[in-house]
Amino acid sequence: MLACRCQARRSLAQAVRTRSHAPPTSSPSHHLTGRTISTSSPASALPSGFSSASSTSHSASSLAGRRNILGLSAATVAALSAAVAGSLLENSSKPLECKPAALDRSAHSDELPDELRKLGLSYDAKPPIDLDDTSIPMRDRMVAHIQSLQDNICNVLASLENDDPSSSATAGSESTEKKNFRSSYYLRDNNKGFGDSRVLQDGKTFEKAGCNISVIHSTLSVAAVKQMRAERFDWWDGKTELPYFVAGCSLVVHPVNPHAPTIHFNYRYFEIHDPNGDPNAPPKAWWFGGGTDITPSYLYEEDIQHFHGLHKQACDRHDKSYYPKFKKWCDTYFYIPFRGETRGFGGIFFDDLADGDDAQACFNFVRDCSKQFLRAYYPIMQRRKDQPYTEEEKRWQQLRRGRYVEFNMNIDRGVRFGLAMKQPRVESILMSLPLTARWEYETEMGTQEGSPEKKVLDILKEPIEWV
Repeated sequence: MLACRCQARRSLAQAVRTRSHAPPTSSPSHHLTGRTISTSSPASALPSGFSSASSTSHSASSLAGRRNILGLSAATVAALSAAVAGSLLENSSKPLECKPAALDRSAHSDELPDELRKLGLSYDAKPPIDLDDTSIPMRDRMVAHIQSLQDNICNVLASLENDDPSSSATAGSESTEKKNFRSSYYLRDNNKGFGDSRVLQDGKTFEKAGCNISVIHSTLSVAAVKQMRAERFDWWDGKTELPYFVAGCSLVVHPVNPHAPTIHFNYRYFEIHDPNGDPNAPPKAWWFGGGTDITPSYLYEEDIQHFHGLHKQACDRHDKSYYPKFKKWCDTYFYIPFRGETRGFGGIFFDDLADGDDAQACFNFVRDCSKQFLRAYYPIMQRRKDQPYTEEEKRWQQLRRGRYVEFNMNIDRGVRFGLAMKQPRVESILMSLPLTARWEYETEMGTQEGSPEKKVLDILKEPIEWV
């Protein structure tokens, strides 16, 4: 049995530290799910220039008590690159449309699933505004959703990290201090957004777990616009930079135990505005994108079927064509061509999800998918996090982590886009990388017929249908 790393002896108060670019210390503090975050004066949920009357009346007062979400430092633009690059650079397939008549608008839920609530988990962060109130701009509601999503996910993951130390992989360790997420909150200059990167690292359950949210209001260059869907910009003169707004949440979790899978998700909302129009007017174009995928080192069919089954259920509640379409898209996107392997066992992946005037229908679908994360991942981690493992199994996990690094650094559009930006916030962009990885020259692992490693490799080379 491999000895796992000791927990870092850092309290939450030390982890969430005040930084030079944070709001003034004279600002009021608000307790958010066990954390104290200093906020500035009440403000709208949107960057300056987007604070409509509706936004001000509904969002400013509601969100001010949670945290100021007006701006972010210039460096934080890169923090959302992983969330927006797919929308910025993906241009190889037709737009995907919601079908409002087929959608079940009551299917989504912002409550903790019953099976998790019974465990007594902390999941008390509620959206500060009514996410179904269509009089509130969609951008406000998406920001509120991803903020509460981040709070709740970090709470539940922290509970997994700190659950029953005596029976964990670090049994026998003298350290019993709890491990929590470190939060890095950033404001962008000129009231143009914010970012919050939260990372738990070097734990007994999670080698590295990170959940980022970011909001950006800026302009797209002419070159960037030309890479996007032409049919979306039939009103554009082809010469003017376009104002845009984007809000997204991304997550990557790398467990310590090689029998527990890595998991990733990303959900985002994008708006394009008329540069010569009223900044408070409805956007000229909007769409949602996102998805989730699972990357195990060892195959447990019940885990993968559970993960895919829950996301198929979410898709089917809205459009039965979504899951097969988005599952195939996921297998295609998360592919390492020079290895001839997919990164993992897939999930769902979509972009350009839009339908005329009915953003609420698409928003409900995105909320439904994002809420499936805890339903899907929590029971898997409960089963696998304390499972005994050998040095050879850990070695195989590290080799598979190497493939994860190869994909993220060579192929992933978000990482490439972010690192190419001016003043990128490298820490946030590379949050998705595992803490440790391994490369071996002509390794024999995965080549022996009948071995668990070979079984995984065979599926990575030829993806299968799980549900």
